[in-house]
Amino acid sequence: MTTLSETVLSGGTPEEIERAPVPREYLAAHLSVADTDMFRGVRDKDVRKSLRVGYVPTPELAPDEVLVAVLASSINYNTVWSAMFEPIPTFRFLKQFARQGGWAARHDQPHHVLGSDAAGVVVRKGSGVRRWNVGDHVVVHPVQVDDQEPATHADGMMGQEQRAWGFETNFGALAEYTVVRASQLLPKPAHLTWEEAAVNPLCAGTAYRMLVSDRGARLKQGDVVLVWGAAGGLGGYAVQFARNGGAIPVGVVGSAEKAAAVRRLGCDIVIEREEIGLDGDPSDDPDRVIAIGKRLGGIIRERTGRDANIVFEHVGRATFGISLFVAARGGTVITCGSSTGYQHVYDNRYLWMRLKRVIGSHAANLQEQAECGELISSGRIAPTISRVFPLAETGEAARLVQTNGHLGKVAVLCQAPRAGLGVTDQRLRDELGPDRVAPWLAAAGTGR
Repeated sequence: MTTLSETVLSGGTPEEIERAPVPREYLAAHLSVADTDMFRGVRDKDVRKSLRVGYVPTPELAPDEVLVAVLASSINYNTVWSAMFEPIPTFRFLKQFARQGGWAARHDQPHHVLGSDAAGVVVRKGSGVRRWNVGDHVVVHPVQVDDQEPATHADGMMGQEQRAWGFETNFGALAEYTVVRASQLLPKPAHLTWEEAAVNPLCAGTAYRMLVSDRGARLKQGDVVLVWGAAGGLGGYAVQFARNGGAIPVGVVGSAEKAAAVRRLGCDIVIEREEIGLDGDPSDDPDRVIAIGKRLGGIIRERTGRDANIVFEHVGRATFGISLFVAARGGTVITCGSSTGYQHVYDNRYLWMRLKRVIGSHAANLQEQAECGELISSGRIAPTISRVFPLAETGEAARLVQTNGHLGKVAVLCQAPRAGLGVTDQRLRDELGPDRVAPWLAAAGTGR
């Protein structure tokens, strides 16, 4: 352990942290450019084979950047895509970014440090950083934007140069240290541990924009919200935002165990996939899609009295045609991803003749992320964390997500020596209790 790590972990003062030297290299979960063809012709692209944990050089800071000692991170599906080198190797993103020259050129490396969620401590800041200081406890907004681009000032997600940090940029979060722009920092929720805080930003922010923001589906009280994958990272937050906003969440899950977990979040209406005959990808069979849609729509009407006003979509090809069918007349399908495939097939009659809307949504802007963070900091939204792995086992953690063997979010301890550290507001934590702080950890007997 380096002097800087020891100082951070012992709760050193900002002055002590600044005096401790930054190591020339650090431990990180990363990909190697030499491996980009390793899965060519292979059916099971096992990410444990491509994700390496080893030392990489510490980059120099740009004036608007900070160096964060990462105490904990988490696995997102973009890490899985990266480690499968699909749909394209992410080294192409790094080369494209580097063509800007200047500080961007650092990102074109023979290694790609992954990870788009982090909670940690600021240990260095560039000369242009104003609002943040060494020693601050932070979480990282997973979107990097260009604040000199006009569109960014209307909505950061509309800028041409917005990038998913740790996916389309280098120096990501699954590491002992990460480099981020100061415009990505937000305060860490004080009542959460490092790992509980780390799992939230990407998935919670994405779900917030999709459902709550005026750029999304504009959820209102009484809406019926169908949430695919309600026991996943995104779905667990979607259920909570719907419930908190006075809507009626209807969760779709893959097992009785996951159904019980979703009910712990306050989702009273939970449907298992086998109830509607959804097994695999039915998208190439239009009759089957409609049959599944009729069964699903019938259950929703029986339980709520009407059709779904909003369908929360991120599964993609396997469910998109069903989503278009079951949405209410004038309803909204909002989508942020396609984990089962990007090429969607659907019957367009159910879109145009019933005046439905499809909205594309991607991550969140900084204001939306901050609003989401305030809800988490107040205890109104709970982390969907269910498992914790050490950095050395990042491959195993990513494999769990790759095979859909997880519940909610899977955390990775980076510099934190064990789970349960980092709480600075014990009073709020005690008031909420484990079932409201981290319900899925509590159910597993590992909540703190």
